[in-house]
Amino acid sequence: MFQAPSAFQRAPLPPAARESTRESEPRHEQTLAATATRPAPEPGASGAAAPAPAAARKRDPYFDNVKYLAIVLVAVAHAWEPVMDGSRATRALYMIVYMFHMPAFILISGYFSRSFDMTPPKVKRLITSVAVPYVLFETAYSLFKRYADDSPDMAISLIDPFYLTWFLIALFIWRVTTPIWRTLRHPLPVALAIAMLASISPDIGDDLDLQRVLQFLPFFVLGLLMKPEHFQLVRRREVRLLSLPLFAGALLFAYWIAPRLQLGWLYRANSAQEMDAPWWSGAVMTLAMFGCALALTIGFLAWVPGRARWFTVLGAGTICGYLLHGFLIKGAEYAGLFDRYTWLSDPVGLVVVSLTAAVAVTLLCTPLVGRALKWATEPDMAWAFRKDPAKR
Repeated sequence: MFQAPSAFQRAPLPPAARESTRESEPRHEQTLAATATRPAPEPGASGAAAPAPAAARKRDPYFDNVKYLAIVLVAVAHAWEPVMDGSRATRALYMIVYMFHMPAFILISGYFSRSFDMTPPKVKRLITSVAVPYVLFETAYSLFKRYADDSPDMAISLIDPFYLTWFLIALFIWRVTTPIWRTLRHPLPVALAIAMLASISPDIGDDLDLQRVLQFLPFFVLGLLMKPEHFQLVRRREVRLLSLPLFAGALLFAYWIAPRLQLGWLYRANSAQEMDAPWWSGAVMTLAMFGCALALTIGFLAWVPGRARWFTVLGAGTICGYLLHGFLIKGAEYAGLFDRYTWLSDPVGLVVVSLTAAVAVTLLCTPLVGRALKWATEPDMAWAFRKDPAKR
């Protein structure tokens, strides 16, 4: 699915801060909720052993709508990165979008991972829909930078995610640990404690982008705890009305703080010490960012339409939109497009960039692209698995 999970540098700090040789996006998902059907019955729930009726197995248009709208925000935010310098308003909008679009992706991914266990069929799906795409696209993005950006020293490293591939390895780790979170009595406080500790631990390093994996973990765990009735509450009219002043206030605050706040806090890719902040600020900011992101995510989810719309079908193809849009943005950067056409940083140019990114990712989410790329995003790989794993 979705994402998501953002055109970022390895540990996407602002463009001027730390252009590492490897880049990551949060700046999702299938990666963002690999299946868009309604989640399987909770383990132990009444009737869990009985096959679900056909109607219950239909895709829920609400979640497809969430995934599509979220991936559009991801693509637009990534497209803003090369052109937002010098525009305080664009930076403020960028901060607002970045505050919640990946948390929303991750929360939905957790929601659709509730029934995951280590049974052979689910392990197989995890490998084919997350691990294999990670290997393929990590390799593809690394080679793309090596040749399109004339970077012959660009290495292919499966333990150092490049650009937006970080989300795939993060989803793999989160989903593998799902049985643990489903077993704990108070999983969310534990996940928050881990995120806080990660934010003050500069020695974690860059391998597998563990800073992001750990700092975004609470949103995945929260998704595991969500139930259908929670989304019904979020979509109530009262919540939609309350979200209007929430977003207005958030935008005003973002505009005020935009010149002062390091964007690294939004990316969650580094510890507080790595951003030259006091160690204790990592724990404080982790809690503050979690609260702000959750509030804005609720506001976003409240306004997503619950019925089928023209774009609902595109929700099933967000994995392609997520993995492919980065080639377009990075390709434009490598070609010097944003440096050559400086007017793209002007208000009219920002509108053009936003619309172009939205249209491009929309086209990449179409069923035609999904079918053409299925060999990479959902390979069958029957040859790699035992027909009866119980037999040795």
